[in-house]
This record gives sequence, structure tokens and C-alpha cells, in this order.
Amino acid sequence: MASSLSTSCIPRSSARPRNPFAPFPNSIPQRRLVFSKLVSASSAISADSTAKARFVARRTESVSVRQLQRPLIEYMSLPASQYSVLDAERIERVDECTFRCHVHTFKFFAFEVCPVLLVTVEKQPNGCCIKLLSCKLEGSPIVVAQNDKFDASMENTISCDTTKINSPLQTLTSDATIAVSIEVPFAFRAIPSKLIQSTGSQVLEGILRAMLPRFMSQLVKDYQAWASGDTSRQPLGTGKI
Repeated sequence: MASSLSTSCIPRSSARPRNPFAPFPNSIPQRRLVFSKLVSASSAISADSTAKARFVARRTESVSVRQLQRPLIEYMSLPASQYSVLDAERIERVDECTFRCHVHTFKFFAFEVCPVLLVTVEKQPNGCCIKLLSCKLEGSPIVVAQNDKFDASMENTISCDTTKINSPLQTLTSDATIAVSIEVPFAFRAIPSKLIQSTGSQVLEGILRAMLPRFMSQLVKDYQAWASGDTSRQPLGTGKI
């Protein structure tokens, strides 16, 4: 009787014993939230999987020019239609204000790159500004394959010092900036992005360091020919740096 009474006094739960391995009732929304975050993170990784690099270089080059019978400012004021192409081996005229320039081949890591630039010339009060319209890459196959995977900009402002118009010695200045943004090819993905960017910027700096003095030298020679009465506007360059 006592045993029966004590047993009847113990409260009994109508619910089944909980499975210790079953999830908590409110864990399903949590799992959905975690899954959603994983999907979002995966999408972000996929979007960022295309690594990009940006190369930038700037250089200013100045030369002294002795004025002849015709002043330098008058030469710098010539319309683009009267410009000499300076170097027929590397530059060709497309129209009055547009030129195609074949840059010298250079190495980027183990690959050959030869950019072909299409530029336009805009007149300015004391000179002109050469601006990049488009760029096509030639060279190694992996380089050519990047033609639809990069953006480039370039400006080169050429000017003379208008504060010394009457001085027999003038200063001619070229201020050039190049910027390139490119999708990093798969073959380069193992290389740290900082190394790629620093190498690319150094290559651009090397191009400006080699090309600007040569360009300025050709410009001075062309001015001297024009100021001496030579109106043929024949290019004086030989295609070599």
C-alpha cells in the first residue's frame, strides 16, 4: 500500500524524454542564419577571386632650349596638323590630332610586352597635352590575352615657360603620368600582389625614364629645324632609344 501510494504521488510528465542529440527547438532559424552567412561569404570570395593590380608612374623632364630667329612659344602654338611625327619608325599620323605610337618592347617578369598607343593632342595656351585614347598589347601570348582585361590612362603635358618669353634661353618641360589597372593572370596569382604592383610601377617608371629624354631631344631638334626655316616637317627620329 505504501509503495503504491508513494508511486502515485510522483508527478509524471506527459512529454517524451528529450533526445540529447536532437537540436533545440529554436536552433533551426539559427542554422538558417549561419547557412545564409556562409552563402554570402562564398559569394564575396567568388566576386573577389579576380585579383587586380594597379601600376602608376610619373616623371617630369625639363630641357633648356636656346631660342633662334623664331621663338619657342610660336613653335609650341603650332596646330597639331603641322606637327612632325618626330620618329616615323615609331609614330604614325592617323588624322590631324591623332597618332599611333609603338612603344619599345620591354620585359614584365619573363614575358615580352609591346604596347601600341593611340593618342590625341589637345592644344593648351603654352603647349599641348597628349592623352591616351586606347592601348593594345602585343608580345608574348599571355600578354596578348590581357587585351580585354586592363584599363590604361596616360597624359603628357608639354609646355614652355611663358615668364621668360624674351629670354634667349627657354625651358621646355614634359610632365607625364601613366596608370594601368589589370586583372592579374592566373599564372601570376601565386605572386604577392604588392610585388606585382611594385614591379609593374617600376616597369612604367623605366619606360618614362628612357622615353622622355629621347622625346624631348627630338622635340628640340624639330624646333631647331622649324626655327631655321625648314617647313618640310620631316621626322628626325630613327626608332632607337
